[in-house]
Amino acid sequence: MSSIKDVAAKAGVSTTTVSRVLSQPQAVRPALRAQVEEAIAALGYRPNLAARRLRQQRASLLGLIVSDIRSPFFTDVGRAVEDMAYRHGLRLILCNTDENPEKEHSYLQLMADEQASGVIYSPTLDGLRRFRASDWPFPVVMVDRALPDTPVDRVLLDNEAAARQLTEHLLAAGYRRIALLVGHQSTTGQERQAGYEAALQARGLSPEVHRVAPTREAGTQVAAALLAQADGPDALLASNGLLLMGAVQALQAAGKRSPGQIGLAGFDNNDWTALPSVDVTVIAQPTYDIGRTAAELMLQRMDDPERPARKVVLEGQLVIRGSSRGPDGIKG
Repeated sequence: MSSIKDVAAKAGVSTTTVSRVLSQPQAVRPALRAQVEEAIAALGYRPNLAARRLRQQRASLLGLIVSDIRSPFFTDVGRAVEDMAYRHGLRLILCNTDENPEKEHSYLQLMADEQASGVIYSPTLDGLRRFRASDWPFPVVMVDRALPDTPVDRVLLDNEAAARQLTEHLLAAGYRRIALLVGHQSTTGQERQAGYEAALQARGLSPEVHRVAPTREAGTQVAAALLAQADGPDALLASNGLLLMGAVQALQAAGKRSPGQIGLAGFDNNDWTALPSVDVTVIAQPTYDIGRTAAELMLQRMDDPERPARKVVLEGQLVIRGSSRGPDGIKG
């Protein structure tokens, strides 16, 4: 079995440089890092993680805590984080909280017990309110959700602007009674509700907000009730991909056509949204970029624990499809 000395000899560098490539690759010049990585691959070298943990008194471990692993949003974010962790020789533990603050807290405690190098997570609203960075022995990067004064690195979508753009698109297509289905357990839902309401109020229209659990089942139930009303909304807007899926299922179960009988739009450009039988207008979130950026911020934080916290805000993209075609038969 090859040793770190064998790798150093083959790459023509010191063992210290090899160790740095394994533990802090971002701190090594790209050309030199590639030289060492080629030697590692050629020799089939595998670092002794247990020994490294004893030396560092810290696990080469990242935690990823997400609110609902069923959401394709978090699947894509998780894939990006895992890619970055693998590339930098870090193990990853994935935890799913089901939007449960107590479960969320227990996983943060687990990360402390495991001496994690850092945690990337999407907090519940309750978890955010009681979060104190000083309570935990590891750095935190928040994704998707954060309060304005949260003193940690965070990667977010410009939710208010994206929701306002989506609502304004429906208004331009001719819809006037637009009901919002929004998750009630996150800052993301609050920000998207604010954008939706701003767009309607600018036209002198009244919002109709339904705050629900951010799940497919809740989306189906609320959308079905709205569709059953004799004088219900003429368009539905869903604040996440699971609620949007539930709304589509309710439309299909009720035999309603979109467009034609009701307009539909939402968040998350999942593969199914482009199917001809669905063809839903959405805000596409840069999900992989969100996860990759969060992992990059974590690596930077591990390398420089004292640097100021950074807030990275990414933009969504409006993808117009048939479900938002207006009464005149023309897409807005």
